[in-house]
Amino acid sequence: MKYSQQEIIQYVQEEDVKFIRLAFCDVFGKQKNISIMPDELQRAFSYGIAIDASAIDGFGDETHSDLFLHPEPDTLMPLPWRPEEGSVVRMFCHITHQDGTPFEYDSRALLEKAIKAASEEGLQFSFGTEQEFYLFRSDDFGEPTMIPYDHAGYMDIAPEDKGENIRREICLTLEQMGIHPESSHHEQGPGQNEIDFRYSDPMTAADNALTFQTVVKAVALRNGLCADFSPKPLRDQPGNGFHINISVKSDREFNYMDAVIAGILDKISEMTLFLNPLENSYERFGQNKAPLYISWSKENRSQLVRVPAALGEYQRVELRSPDPSTNTYLAFALIIYAVLDGIRNKTELPAPADINLYRADKDTLARFGQLPKDFKTACFLAANSSFIKKYIPDAILNIYCKQ
Repeated sequence: MKYSQQEIIQYVQEEDVKFIRLAFCDVFGKQKNISIMPDELQRAFSYGIAIDASAIDGFGDETHSDLFLHPEPDTLMPLPWRPEEGSVVRMFCHITHQDGTPFEYDSRALLEKAIKAASEEGLQFSFGTEQEFYLFRSDDFGEPTMIPYDHAGYMDIAPEDKGENIRREICLTLEQMGIHPESSHHEQGPGQNEIDFRYSDPMTAADNALTFQTVVKAVALRNGLCADFSPKPLRDQPGNGFHINISVKSDREFNYMDAVIAGILDKISEMTLFLNPLENSYERFGQNKAPLYISWSKENRSQLVRVPAALGEYQRVELRSPDPSTNTYLAFALIIYAVLDGIRNKTELPAPADINLYRADKDTLARFGQLPKDFKTACFLAANSSFIKKYIPDAILNIYCKQ
C-alpha cells in the first residue's frame, strides 16, 4: 500500500507509536536497525539518519564512515510482539552518502536496479519463497542447544508435531503485519518446519523474506525455543532450503518459462556463491532432496529447477538450490539478470531430465554438470565470472570470498 510521509507521521501520532525501527541489511543480508523516537521521524524523512558504516560488514572503513538511512513509507509495519501501549513500527530504508548519492553496496538498491532493467525490457518478475528452519530447545540459561523440539516427520500432526502451534503463531503474527503466508507444515527433519509464501513483486518478496526470519526467531524465543536457519544444522538430517519460485509477465508473445529455466541453468554455477554463501551450505547439496546436478524437469523434485504442476497464475519455475543464508535481495537480482541475459543471448534450453537423479546410475549422472562442490570452488567460479562482475560490485564479491 502506498503511504505518504505525512500519513506515516499521522499514524505514529494516532497509534501511540513510541519507537520507530529503521531497518536495512548488510551485504550478507543480515538485518540491522536503529531505533528513533517519533520526534525524529520528520528529520529522517527530510535528511536521513546517520549511521557509522565502518562497523557494518561490507560498508567501508573509518575514513568515510557516515551513511544515511532514509525510511521508505510504503514499508511501514507494526511489530506485534512488542508492547501494544507505546508500540513499535519498522520501515526499511534506502541508504545514501552524505551528498545524497545512493550507497553502491546497498542490497535493496542493487535489486531495485535489476527490477528497473527488467522493466525496460517490458518484463515484470514475481517471486515466492519457501523457507525451512529448525526449532531447537533452549537450556536453563536461554542459550540454544542442538536438541530438536520434536521428532516428527514430513507433514506429521500433533502430538508428534510439537511445532504446530508455533507455526500458527508465526503465521498469525505475519498476518498482523500484512504478510500473508500460503501454507505451513512440519518438514522431514526432527524439529524442522516450512512456511511458504505466494508471489509478490521482487522488492516486497525480498523484504518479506527478511521479515519472516525475524518473526520466526522472535516467536521461537517467546516460546523458550531457538530457530535455526543455517543450511545444515544437523549433519545426519535434512538441511534447510530456501526454494525460490519465479514467474514473469509481459505483453509480448514469448515463452518466458523456458527463458527463465535456460537463463538460470546457464548462470547457476557462477551465482551459487551468493545463493549458498557459507561453507556449511555445501554439506546440504545432494542429500535429502537438495539438488546437486544442473538439470530441470517438470514436477521432479530431484532436479535443480522444476516446473511444479500448476495452472493459471500459479504456474512458476522453482529453483531449489538456495538456502536461508542467502541475501535475498542479491539472489533475486542475480536471477533477474540471469534471465535477461538468457533472453538477450537466446540461450538454448537443455532437454528435461525426466528421471529420478537420486537413483540414477553413474553413466546417467555423468551427462549433467554439478553445482560447486564446496565454498572455495563457488568463490573461484564467481570471481572469474564476467556475469557476476557486471552486476555485483567487486567489494561485495571480495567480502564474500574472504569471510
